[in-house]
Amino acid sequence: MKSPRRHFDTAFKLQVVQMIRDQGLNVGQVCRDLNLVDSAVRRWLAQYEAERAGGPGLGKPLTSEQQRIRELEAENRRLREDNTLLKKAFGLLRPGTEVIHRLIDQGQKEATVSRWCRLLEVSRSGFYSARRQRQTPKRACGQSTALKAAYLASGGNYGSRRLAATLRGQGFTVGRYRVRRLMRQHGLRARWKRKFVHTTHSRHGLPVADNLLQRQFRPAAANQAWVADITYVRTRAGWLYLAAVMDLFSRKIVGWAMAAHMQAELVCQALGKAIASRRPQSGLVVHTDRGSQYAGAAHRALLARHGLIASMSRKGNCWDNAVMERFFLNLKMERVWQRDYANHAEAIGDINDYIVNFYNATRLHSTLGYRSPNEVERLAA
Repeated sequence: MKSPRRHFDTAFKLQVVQMIRDQGLNVGQVCRDLNLVDSAVRRWLAQYEAERAGGPGLGKPLTSEQQRIRELEAENRRLREDNTLLKKAFGLLRPGTEVIHRLIDQGQKEATVSRWCRLLEVSRSGFYSARRQRQTPKRACGQSTALKAAYLASGGNYGSRRLAATLRGQGFTVGRYRVRRLMRQHGLRARWKRKFVHTTHSRHGLPVADNLLQRQFRPAAANQAWVADITYVRTRAGWLYLAAVMDLFSRKIVGWAMAAHMQAELVCQALGKAIASRRPQSGLVVHTDRGSQYAGAAHRALLARHGLIASMSRKGNCWDNAVMERFFLNLKMERVWQRDYANHAEAIGDINDYIVNFYNATRLHSTLGYRSPNEVERLAA
């Protein structure tokens, strides 16, 4: 786009010339201070000197004959330029306003929209209105297509916030409320349900660790604090139990195991897989609830063998392990409650797919700035 041409009256030009001449200022400095073009200021100086020598200049008006000559020259220059533009346009012009508007779109390098509209005798407001009408359906169509694709890729689980973040990541300029309108327009709705079941058995005489985590759910780096818990999954062949371990830094599930029971062996398998895959340094805090599986000797021995420190929630306080509870809720809302598993093998395969290919790899977390756990760990590496 050409920058608009600036016009200065005679009083301003005289003031600039006098600053340079009477105050001894440098031309370059004046140009920088007043955002002027060096060649223009020097031309004003030359005109001032010509005035003092007796010719027309900044302070002396032109004669009527000189003024008329200049007007004719300017008019002739405009006519030549207009003629050149019309010659370029002649091959494209066809009857109809739409063709003229497209010509103006294509010719904005040669002249401004205002000038084209004047030459072709169309209104600027009509041109801009037609252009908006041409662009809006394309933009809406592109956004709608991308929105549907993102919704389906999430398994129909993303709401307006995550869908808006997904579209922005694809280069669309879109806000949450526009996404919400498009979702209503296309009948898209996040398929969430809320169900809560308690699986913790804390009435036992086993040793209970202190709450060292104290709800500090945002450690500064990976492998500083993990949380773990157990949940259940309904299948037609009976209950399937899932034990999982999460790294709080990236919210990534780093270890998990599933079985038809929820004995201490299950939680030890999940923790063992997390240790094998992450190889944490000693001193890492592993926070759980007060369940007998985590307070038992097998789990405590596994922690001690690798130098890990146990931390447990306060009695009857689910908020102390809220992050892990939230993962289980997301798993059930976004996958389990939308399925009818025939047996344990089918459920195990589907839950593995959710954790590996969706939750850790692509699911956008609002806590992580709408990034996935894997992306957060890549950026931190």
